[in-house]
Formats: sequence, structure tokens, C-alpha cells
Amino acid sequence: MFDSLDALLLARLQFAFTIAFHIVLPAFTIGLASYLFVLNALWLITKRQVYEELFEFWKSIFAVAFAMGVVSGIVMSYQFGTNWSRFADKVGPVIGPLMGYEVLTAFFLEAGFLGVMLFGLKRVGHGLHLFATGMVAIGTLLSATWILAANSWMQTPQGFATNEAGQFVPLDWWAIILTPSFPYRLVHMVLAAYLTTALVVGACGAWHLLKGTAPRRSATMFAMAMGMVVVVAPMQILAGDQHGLNTLQHQPAKVMAMEGHFESHPDGAPLILFGLPDQANKRVDYAISIPGLSSLILKHGLNEPLAGLDTIPDELEPPVAVVFWSFRVMVALGMAMLGLGLWSAVVWWRGRLAKDRWLHRAAVAMGPAGFIAVLAGWITTEVGRQPYTVYGHLLTVDSVSPIAAPAVATSLVAFVIVYFFVFGVGIFYILRLMARLPAEADESVLEQGPVRTAGITPGPAQGRQQGGDHGH
Repeated sequence: MFDSLDALLLARLQFAFTIAFHIVLPAFTIGLASYLFVLNALWLITKRQVYEELFEFWKSIFAVAFAMGVVSGIVMSYQFGTNWSRFADKVGPVIGPLMGYEVLTAFFLEAGFLGVMLFGLKRVGHGLHLFATGMVAIGTLLSATWILAANSWMQTPQGFATNEAGQFVPLDWWAIILTPSFPYRLVHMVLAAYLTTALVVGACGAWHLLKGTAPRRSATMFAMAMGMVVVVAPMQILAGDQHGLNTLQHQPAKVMAMEGHFESHPDGAPLILFGLPDQANKRVDYAISIPGLSSLILKHGLNEPLAGLDTIPDELEPPVAVVFWSFRVMVALGMAMLGLGLWSAVVWWRGRLAKDRWLHRAAVAMGPAGFIAVLAGWITTEVGRQPYTVYGHLLTVDSVSPIAAPAVATSLVAFVIVYFFVFGVGIFYILRLMARLPAEADESVLEQGPVRTAGITPGPAQGRQQGGDHGH
């Protein structure tokens, strides 16, 4: 059965499957590490116990997610040696040092201070503990910086030469790190990580508000999360727009696939909202479009010309249908996040943020939206780069190892089975942790801050005594 399958396709499927797990975990831990730092700092500044309690609650979830992210990342280097050895050989002089810098700076920083952050609250001074939490947060951001520097070089390569063996050798490290797409991709990814975490925290807070458990903590985390969504969602839309303009300049074929433009439009290109791309016949069937809007967005003029895929050789076109739909999923979820933020702002202004049950239900439904949007954005970026691994210089077909299809298929099946078991258990455990928000000892004592502005008022069932007010 496997003999009839293509080794290249199987290797791509295996890498896509494994990195899909890996990319969402760092996106969550990047945002969660910063959230933990904010909680720690607010506790030290305000002395409000709720911030310490939330810190204790979320640090356990961070520890599990961080461990899962480390495990999933190990597999990436394994695949470079087995399925993508030609790629590793050719780009190793450039990508290898960048990955080494990520380990020497970001990972060592995270690992060095992680233990202090997780176990040192009662063992070291509060200032040192806050410093350790900050170092873990900075480490996650540094990790994203180096990884995106490496990937951005693959998207918009510069600062290198090719030796006699066909390897890419560095000439200018600043040019390699600071590629034209790097600043846009870094900002876009970090904002995506913060939105992903905010939606998870908001969904957790909304879930417990609906259940009526620990309303003080639930309302506080929900208010903080929705505040982050209100601020970051419009920033992300602006950053995405700028990233798209940069992509049009340096990877026009990707944007053509995103827009579904098989033909050039000399007098203004329509924005195709929905349709069924037919790459074989070079058209989008059942297209619903708005005339001139694509030109307005990309060129800031309704009648500005836009080139189409008819200017690209067929063998160099990316898979249009995948890129077309993944881009729309990402944009649709981004607009939904903006809508959730605006809804939350209106409800907050009315003083009902902790009481509006429809808003809470919507927040719970939007909990996974950040992960889905991150995956959709990654698919748009990576599939849109095809048929290259290093854009314009190294084809994917020339990057794969000389390995038989049955061998790749066997490892792919093994990865699917192991991943769904191991990470399924891990995700289930994280959800169990989120569902176990300890009850508060005296919920009739409400503190000033986000809870009061959210509209929480003491109820008759909130005065029961349960001993101990730390919740951990």
C-alpha cells in the first residue's frame, strides 16, 4: 500500500503533523509566561491575594504545557536527520547556528530560572522570584525570536553565498537574522501568542463564572483576559495587514494564492470572499467577491493593477486551495476575536462583565480559536512558500532525504499513534487542571479592582467558610 505513495508527500505530511503540535504549545507558553509575570508583579505591588492565587493556579498549567513543548520540539531535529537530510546539509551552515543560539540563550534562560519560578515562591525573596519569572518570560520571547529568524530567512533569504558543494554559507549574520520579513513575522507571532493565551484564560474564567465557582478569581482572570483581547486584537489586525504588504513585495506568489487570483487584474482586483479554487482550470468557482477591494487593501487604490498566478510558471505555483482557505480561516477568527473584544468592552462599560452569561458562553466557545488561528496562519505561510524550502533557492523536492516511502509511512503512523496518546493525555490533564479552580474561603470579602468593575456583588452563598484562603 505504502509503495504507491510518494516519499516527499509523506515526509511533508509527517513534518506538518508533528510541528502542528509543537507550534501551538510555544504559542501558549509565550503568552502564559508573560501573564504569570504580570500576576506576580501585581501581587507584589497591590498585595491583593487574588493575584498570588491565580499565579499558583496558572503556573502548574504552564509547567505541563512547557514540558509538552520541549518534548514536541525534540522530534523536529530528529526529522531533519531522517527525512530532510539534504535540506540539513545545504542550509546547516546558516540554520544550525541560529538554532544553537536559541538553545544557548533562550532555552538555557528558561531552564535556569524555571525551577525558581515554579518552586521558589516560599523559598527565595519575592523580588528574586519576580526576577526569575521575568527571565522565563523573556526566555520564551527569545526562543520565538531565534526560531522566527531562522524561518524568516527561509522565507526571504539574504546574506549568504553558495559554495562548491551547494551549501548556503553565511556572509553577513546581521542580514541573515534581520531579513525583510523578520520584524513583521515576529510581531505577528508574538501578538498571536498573547491572543491565544488571553482566549484560553478568558475561556477558563468564563467557564467558572458560568459554574459559579470562585467568582473572585474567575472574574479577575476573565477581566484581565478580555482586557488583553480588547487591546491586542486590533493591533494584530494592523500587524497582519502590514505583514501582508511585506509578503506581496517579497513573495508575490503566496499572496496571489491567498487572494485566489489566477488571472492578473490591470484595472483593479476584486476581493474574493469565498469560492472553490480550481487550480487545474485556473479559476475560482462560485466566487463571491467585492470589486476592487483587493487592490484597495494591497495597493491602496481601487483601480491599482495586481498581478496573478498567470505570471508564475505552473510548476512554481503554491497549492492554491490550501492557502486560500487557511488564510480565510485565520482572518475570520481574527475578526471574531475583535468582535469578542468589542463586546466585552461594551459589557464592561455597563458594569456587567462578570454577569453577562451570553458573553461567557461566547468566551468559552472562543477558547480554542487562538490555536486554530495560529495553525491556519502557519499553514498559509509554509504552504504558500511551496514549492521551495528556501524561497527562490532550494526546492522542496531537492530537500528530502533519499528514503523509501514505506519507511516514511511507518514512522508517520508511529508518530500519529504516539502523539495522540501522549499529547492527548497531556491536553486532558491541562483541561482537568483548568476545571479545578479551588473554592474561595470567604467569597463575601471582595477586593477592589477588576472584580468590582466587572460587576461582582456578594451573594448569600458566598459567605461559607472553608479554611485557608490561598487556594493551593
